[in-house]
Parts: sequence; structure tokens; C-alpha cells
Amino acid sequence: MPQEQSWWAALSVYASKPVLVLFALGVSAGLPFLLVFSTLTAWLTEAGLTNTTIGFISWVGITYSIKIIWAPLVDRIRIPVLHRWVGPRRSFIMLAQLGIGGGLLAMSVLNPATEFELLAFFAVVVAFSSATQDIAIDAYRIELAEDNMQAAMSAAYVFGYRVALLIGGAGALYIAEFFSWQIAYQSMAALAFLLLGVTLIADQATVHRPSTTLAPGSGAVAWLTHTVVDPFADFLRRYRYQALLILALVGCYRISDIIMGAMANPFYLQLGFSKTDIANVTKVFGFGMTILGSFLGGLLVTRYGVAPILCIGAICVSGTNLLFSWLSTVPPDLLSLGIVISADNLSGGLAIVAFIAFLSSLTSSEYTATQYALFSSIMTLPGKFFSGYSGLMVDSWGFGNFFLLAAALGVPAIGLSFYWLWTQRAQDGVRNVANET
Repeated sequence: MPQEQSWWAALSVYASKPVLVLFALGVSAGLPFLLVFSTLTAWLTEAGLTNTTIGFISWVGITYSIKIIWAPLVDRIRIPVLHRWVGPRRSFIMLAQLGIGGGLLAMSVLNPATEFELLAFFAVVVAFSSATQDIAIDAYRIELAEDNMQAAMSAAYVFGYRVALLIGGAGALYIAEFFSWQIAYQSMAALAFLLLGVTLIADQATVHRPSTTLAPGSGAVAWLTHTVVDPFADFLRRYRYQALLILALVGCYRISDIIMGAMANPFYLQLGFSKTDIANVTKVFGFGMTILGSFLGGLLVTRYGVAPILCIGAICVSGTNLLFSWLSTVPPDLLSLGIVISADNLSGGLAIVAFIAFLSSLTSSEYTATQYALFSSIMTLPGKFFSGYSGLMVDSWGFGNFFLLAAALGVPAIGLSFYWLWTQRAQDGVRNVANET
């Protein structure tokens, strides 16, 4: 039984170097995300590109959904010079930070109206570097300190990530409003380069290499089997006939949310809201609503369990799209926007907490990292793929009908969530009968 600590001792861990480093790395991880997603779509809208073209740029986000493909290579490849200088994890983090900063700087000097293809290329460079950084930081966090530090480091990382979303969202919009989009992206590139210093002064992590190797012959086959095949086989063995149901639920739970997000900033701008309005209401105020929704979700999951709140989250996320459809039919004002953003971000915060708890409950202790990475990829990939067509839908049907379709796409997730709730209640009933006999 672990020794109980004083409140002061428990709080003091947040001032330790590993925790502060993870906060800064959280900022580094979260910074590029919106700059190649919703912030970028706002820039493209003001540059006069069509909604169809803007929708296609959201495919850049697929990079985050397929990072499991090259994640094993981050464990295996040694970067020349950097590996000897800062070690395996920090070498990949530093290389990724250079790619993020360089990609953002290159984007900042391009004209979206005349150099769209080149802008899209560097957006992919930023997204690929960012996804690679996520892989390396996740491994670094786990290997940096003992188990008793992991909760504090994870909390610091998540908080840093959320702060970075404010910087890359509201911060970039403020700079673009008062200066220009070029200066906004150059400022974000400067911050990305500045965060290199944190990686340099961070401590070295203890890396435990797996016993299998990439040697020719059976060693490579054994490694590939253990890395890719065994996690799937374990999942199928544990859930059997329910496996397809679970994968279907994982794949469709966030489709409604992700598809809507691709067109959010173009929608606000075309309604007539300024970049400052969007930053104040959807980013800063929305940030607070998301945190409140996350807190509420955690409280409800603790009180009632995962499955019921998973159902409520699915209903809320789908239903809030109806509010966006309503918003497209009324004269635009900040009060209406605030009401819709409150409902959307509260619902999103609640739903994602329940969904993360659901995904975590599916993983095996032997394959936690790999299975969670696989689930998270399946979670975002369908939504990212279909979001590429979101602009085409808007140009064809208008924003009101687009949001109605986004709401309808959430219906399968609602049905599957309730079916999962029913199966869990049925299993609990069988267990209770067994215990009574």
C-alpha cells in the first residue's frame, strides 16, 4: 500500500522539472493542430477559396489518424548525430519541432489564392511532423519518470495542449485580425522553434528496448507479429462476436463532430463574424465550456459508469448540429453564437471524456499503447476522410442542410451506443445471477 503524502507534498510535484517539461511539450504538441485545420480554413476563406477546396484541405488531418503506421519506426530508427547528442526520444521530438517550425514558416510566405498546392504540401509536412512528435512525446512521458509521477505529467501535458489550442486558435486569429495571416503563421513558427530549447534542457529518458529485433529472418517476422498481429488477435479473442460492433462504434462515434468542425470557421466568417468575434466566442469562451463539459463528463462517468454517458454524449454531439443549422437561418449576433457554442462545447467535452474512458476500458494491459493507438486511429479516420467532402456538400446544399446531414451521421453512433449499453446491462445481469447462485 503506497504511503500517504501530505497535500503540500502532492502539490509540489507540479513544480518538478519533469512535470514542467511535459507542460511545455504539451504546448509543442498542441500548437500545430489547429494551424493545419480550423485556423487554416479561416485563412483560406478570407483568401477567397471555395468551400469545396477548403473542405479538401481537411484531409491533411488524416496524417494524425494513420500515425500508427510509422510509430514502430520511432522505436527503431536512430537519427544520426542527434541520437548520440540527446538520445532516442528527444532526437525525434527535436526533428519534429524543426519540421513544424520550418513548415509553418514556409506556409507563412505563400499566397493561398495562387500557391494553394504548395501551401497544402507544407501543411502536410507540419501535420506529419506533428504526428511524429506525438508518438515520441507519448513514449518520452512514459519513460521519463516513475509511475507515481505519471498522473501529474499527464495532467500537465493535457493542460499544455489545451493552452496551445488557444494559441493556435484564438491567438493566431487575433494576430491575423490586427496584423496579417503571414505574421500570424510566422509568430507560430517562432514559438515552435523556441520550444526546441525546452527539449534541449529536458532530462534523458530511460528507454527499454523490446527483446525482438529487426534482424533478417525469423527475428523480423516475430517482431512484426508481436507489434501488429498480436494486439488485434488479443482484442478479437477477448471480445469475439462483439469486436465488429465495438470497432463500428469507435469508427462512427465522432464522425458528426469531425465533419462539422471542418466547416466551422468558414461558416462563422460567411455569417459575417470578425476574426476577433470568432476568437473570443468560439476559442476563448468555448475553451471554458469544453473544460466544464469535461469536468461534468468525468463526474457523470464516475457516478453512473461509462456506457450511459456514452449514449448521452452521442445524442448531444449529434443534436448540437441542429443548433448550427438553426444558426444559419437567423440574423447573426454574438448571443446566438454564444448559445450554440456553449451547447456544442459542453457536449463535446462530456462526450470525449466518456469516449476516452470507453476506449481505455477496451485495451489489454499487455498491449495498452498499441491497442489505444489503433483505436484512436479508427476513431478519427472515417471522420477525417468524409470531412474532405464537407466543402463540396456546403457548396451543393448550403450550410443549413449540411449541418442537418452532420446530425444525421451521428444517428448510427447513438444506436450503437445504446446497443452497447444494453449488452453491458445484460452481462451485468448474468454476473449478478451467477453470484447469487
